[in-house]
Amino acid sequence: MMPPLSILDLVPLADGMSSAQALAQSLDLARLAERLGFARVWYAEHHNMPAIASTAPEIMIARAAMVTARIRLGAGGVMLPNHAPLKVAESYRLLEALAPGRIDLGLGRAPGTDPTTALALRRSREAVFSDDFTDQLAELLAFGGELPREGAFRAVTAQPDDAPLPPVWLLGSSDYSAHLAARLGRPYAFAAHFSPSPPELPMLAYRQRFRPGARATPYAMLAVSVFCADTDAAAERLARPALVSFAKLRTGRPVRLMSPDDAMAYTLTPAEAAASAGIAALQIVGTPDAVRAKVSALVERTRADEVMVATFAADAAGRARSYELVAEAFGGAP
Repeated sequence: MMPPLSILDLVPLADGMSSAQALAQSLDLARLAERLGFARVWYAEHHNMPAIASTAPEIMIARAAMVTARIRLGAGGVMLPNHAPLKVAESYRLLEALAPGRIDLGLGRAPGTDPTTALALRRSREAVFSDDFTDQLAELLAFGGELPREGAFRAVTAQPDDAPLPPVWLLGSSDYSAHLAARLGRPYAFAAHFSPSPPELPMLAYRQRFRPGARATPYAMLAVSVFCADTDAAAERLARPALVSFAKLRTGRPVRLMSPDDAMAYTLTPAEAAASAGIAALQIVGTPDAVRAKVSALVERTRADEVMVATFAADAAGRARSYELVAEAFGGAP
């Protein structure tokens, strides 16, 4: 049996597209995900990236909750060092009140951007370079009612106080969050869609080290980059804009996603080709049978309890079709 499937939506912005169009397409995707039987849709937090409109996951979650009825919605994730823990607790308690039992709060410790933008978000160089994620997490859980409030914030209550903090996940692209999630008994998600580190070691380490806490048993999700189409050529065409966008981002010239035709015609510079080689190796590109085989092999190696699919594509129709084919390949019904 394959584990449940979910979706990571970065809200892609393509050439010639307005942000309003990108957001509307993401809402269409949330509706489609619910119809196809996906378990959840998560929204990422990225900043100063022209190809990504998802800067505030809580706004996307609130809007998607209004156009869906059953599917879980969450942040994949909130980059906690960018925010005051009280603000995060209040935002996600409010979302839980808006859509009870349907919200997830995934937390990461990276800035989700470049160092200069991180400074603009965090307001001081000390905050950019401090390593206080565990303290911030404890403060957030205290404001969420899961730990006692102590010290100067003892009299501060995150509102609304009659809505619980949603389930807190720890996200990571290395073994740091895997070990922390295991120690705290939290669910864990590994970002194999962009991490150069193999997912097996952190995901198996999480399972081996897990101690009951918020959960009685471990639960690990694997996020993968997938581009699925009826033919290999169509899948390659769907995947190409993301590859070019990543190459330009890594070489200091971030742009919106090119159209598939423009991306296929574009020749990478030597620097861009070198920068994109790693991400190309992480993309799972092909027909439904090929995608199923590759994802199944990853699930077997990592013992993933759930798979989150990220299809960062400029072509909205191709992106929707990719998710339909993935759902069908793993036994879902359109």
